[in-house]
Amino acid sequence: MHKRLSFRAMGLIIAVVLVFDQLTKYWIKTSMYLGQSYSVLGDFFRITYVENPGMAFGVQIENTYVFFGLSLVAAVLVFFYLYRLRNEGWVLQSALSLIAAGAIGNLVDRFIHGRVTDFLDMEFFDIHIPAFQILGVYFPGYTMTRWPVFNVADSAVTVGMIVLIAYLLFVGDPLKHSQPSPADSSHE
Repeated sequence: MHKRLSFRAMGLIIAVVLVFDQLTKYWIKTSMYLGQSYSVLGDFFRITYVENPGMAFGVQIENTYVFFGLSLVAAVLVFFYLYRLRNEGWVLQSALSLIAAGAIGNLVDRFIHGRVTDFLDMEFFDIHIPAFQILGVYFPGYTMTRWPVFNVADSAVTVGMIVLIAYLLFVGDPLKHSQPSPADSSHE
């Protein structure tokens, strides 16, 4: 039998990440002006205050209500899976808790401010995808020399997703091999 997290422990992970995310965003918004940047480790790591009205990588969705609604549905689904997988091990529960915390952190920003505060600015190896056409659809290409500026919530989602993907690859899909709990089997 593998160790599981209690709902209290999962809630604590979510609360700690959420509070840290909101405090760092508040600190940035009150101590820097929009567009201001400070070098931390040369050009490799900078603190740069930007506000993102869109989603990851600057993708824009015109209707903010639709975007907020989709984000809310995604957060609710994460909580649904946290509950559904309550009998799984702590690794999976921790990953889902991180994803939930990050989703909530950015939802709070979108709800209150209409945009997300980002400030962690990292250099990244150059990525260049040349323009191409496939099945009659033209893709203009893409070049990236710096990672898009992000925040604590984004980091939590990313770490949670990496752990979740590794779990699915190396342990397997918990929904396929999960046993019904005694409470679930009493309805049969």
